Amino acid sequence: MPFHSGFTAIIGRPNVGKSTLLNLLTGQKVSIVSPKPQTTRSRVIGVMNRPGAQIVFVDTPGIHQPRTRLGELMAESIDNALKDIDALLFVADASHLTDKDVSLAESYAQARFPKFLLLNKIDQVTPETLLQAIDRCKRFPYDDVFPVSAKTGEGIDALEYKLLSVMPEGPMYYPEDMPTDQPEQLLCAELIREKALRHLRDEVPHGIGVEILRYEKQGGLRVIDATMYCEKASHKSIIIGKGGQTIREIGSEARQDMEKLTGEHIHLQLFVKVRPGWRDNADDLKTLGYLVKD
Repeated sequence: MPFHSGFTAIIGRPNVGKSTLLNLLTGQKVSIVSPKPQTTRSRVIGVMNRPGAQIVFVDTPGIHQPRTRLGELMAESIDNALKDIDALLFVADASHLTDKDVSLAESYAQARFPKFLLLNKIDQVTPETLLQAIDRCKRFPYDDVFPVSAKTGEGIDALEYKLLSVMPEGPMYYPEDMPTDQPEQLLCAELIREKALRHLRDEVPHGIGVEILRYEKQGGLRVIDATMYCEKASHKSIIIGKGGQTIREIGSEARQDMEKLTGEHIHLQLFVKVRPGWRDNADDLKTLGYLVKD
């Protein structure tokens, strides 16, 4: 039997559950998640393998109006993700379908490749609300509309079956044991940022960047030193917390996920430094792993 494979982009507004969906489809945590919008800052590859087929998903930042150079890079990564793909998943929140969601869905409906509209978070809506959301979206020329829950898995089997049916014949792009193309160091940095998003409030977490300074094996231990950058001195004290409580909680939770990721015992040490305006500084963005055109 011929092998089928292809690339599928996942797009949508912030906080609609794209990263949760990606983790569910791949069966592993390849993208960080949090209740806060704009958690994903760059494109994330996740690989789903099935008998005779492979789908490479490209998760993207939430579609938003950029206010910093980092925001512009996030918007550029969405445009880049739509190049040379075989299918598109546009994700909207069924529990809070806004006019902006509908307008964006319509703007992508003319794409020539197979495209599917996903109404996510159906575990949070009544049947009446879901039917209203479906009716609003059915007028667009998507190949199909799928009510799903990335949290519970409801509706995912039907989506997966449809996606596999539209994948062209092609090679296995990634080895079966490679769920993402992201290096472990980057994944560890993202895990630290994920825990910061969960523990911090207001604008503080959106101004945090993480740099891995040391990532080396010492005997049976993986030693990781990382710096969390923030933009204001007042934010630094919030990140550290009273008596260092907040940063200890961030570090402890990140370390536990790192050990699950690597299968190693982790010694993690976190530092906090103030770097004003790093989200608009090309050199700082490069240092923190964001692709910046010279």
